Amino acid sequence: MPQRAATIVGGGIGGLAAAIALHRRGWRVEVLERAPEFTEIGAGISLWPNALRALEVLGLAGSVRALGAVEATGGVRDRQGRWLSRTDNAELTRRFGHPLVVLHRADLLRALAEALPADSLRSGSGVSAVRDDGRGVIVEHGGGESRADLVIGADGLRSVVRGVLWPAAAGPRYAGYTAWRMVTEPLAAPPAEGAATWGRGERFGYTALPGGRMYCFATASLPAGAVSGTSEHAELLRRFGSWPDPVPALLAAVPADAVLRHDLYDLPPLSSFARGRVALLGDAAHAMTPNLGQGACQALEDAVTLAHCLDGTPDVTAALRSYDLLRRPRTQAVARRSARLGTVGQLSWPPAVLLRDMAARLTPARATLRAMTPVLGWTPPADAVTR
Repeated sequence: MPQRAATIVGGGIGGLAAAIALHRRGWRVEVLERAPEFTEIGAGISLWPNALRALEVLGLAGSVRALGAVEATGGVRDRQGRWLSRTDNAELTRRFGHPLVVLHRADLLRALAEALPADSLRSGSGVSAVRDDGRGVIVEHGGGESRADLVIGADGLRSVVRGVLWPAAAGPRYAGYTAWRMVTEPLAAPPAEGAATWGRGERFGYTALPGGRMYCFATASLPAGAVSGTSEHAELLRRFGSWPDPVPALLAAVPADAVLRHDLYDLPPLSSFARGRVALLGDAAHAMTPNLGQGACQALEDAVTLAHCLDGTPDVTAALRSYDLLRRPRTQAVARRSARLGTVGQLSWPPAVLLRDMAARLTPARATLRAMTPVLGWTPPADAVTR
């Protein structure tokens, strides 16, 4: 079979992982990224056991895991700081073969980019058009024009590829709450356990990063597009400065100019992730809220599965139909589950909050882990992605 060519639109986690998977199967790959460089903004990312299995297939699990931190325990607390539920990472590893690993997004993106030939990465290449001329797919971009046997739209929530080829698809929908993300300076005595603290219409979570830093995140139920009257750091201090320890100390360790704020959106279910020789992957296909920490994890699963479906067949269209059948039901189910958890976490009516907290406190930890099996127990295609 002659060497086939793939153009990946979007140089994020999913796009780079797909490029690695195809490159190691002998494809000629090109990754188009509209930003001036392949990098990520400053925030953390959680890689659950299913994501680490996908990285194993790509040959990167060990190197990526070395970039992150593994906590012994974590869980959920109430507004007074009392534990509602706790998770033992050793038990997570025993059940699913891998722990939960937290690392900086920029470190993960760098590891993925370094696994590809430098000349396959084309930054500053925003895409303007995608069309199939019968002999292949043509992509028009800032650097000119590319022809490929396969195009992968991995260009995020507001995907240009999805907009061009799925023009009737519903656009992103606001989840009802905004989020702040931040990384502290190194702490002399960082918390030994991570936690998400649930309040009334607000949440604050934190987890360890290497080097004594902590990744923190917060949410609040607000109208879309709302802005803080002062700085975002000052807004966090106003909302969360009196929350239980260690929240005040963590906020004090965050540089005032290092707080990121984004309204949260997800994507209404698409009827297909494939159209001819074009496939959608990651947030472009199934953007979800971050409540389960599965956005990037599902994108890594997508990448491995897509490469598997393309392996050994010259019929790209048929392979993409298989990819759609394998990935769409799963990812849309995970997205629904994440949305439900967000709804529960953002409850603000006091009686509902009381019932929520009581139910969480009465649920055994083993039951919580067992309930996560459909998400974390994913196994990749049997064969490795290698030449």
